[in-house]
Amino acid sequence: MIDLRKIQREQWIWAQKNFPDNKKWMPLVGVGEEVGELMHHFLKSAQNIRNKEHHYNEMIDAVGDICVYLMNFCSETGIDLENAIVETWQHVKSRDWQKNPDTAHLITDIKDKD
Repeated sequence: MIDLRKIQREQWIWAQKNFPDNKKWMPLVGVGEEVGELMHHFLKSAQNIRNKEHHYNEMIDAVGDICVYLMNFCSETGIDLENAIVETWQHVKSRDWQKNPDTAHLITDIKDKD
């Protein structure tokens, strides 16, 4: 079992050392860039073109990079990523889209944290 909080702390220390002047929004832009790379490789794989780009491996790398950037964004903004995932999953998994296709998204108890 991985310890997401430990990884987030390690990532934060690494980011502070390597990018001490980064602004809070920069990791979020990194997430967007990596999502673009993930989409690129998924599309090219689906089209069965540019196969020398090793789409599957590049998608794995992009997913990992998204997680690292997201950890950094969470650290910058005071969000515990593990807690956010666990709390959100508790709500999402209770939704039954087959039974309630029009209202499943309304079944939630997530409170505004502000």
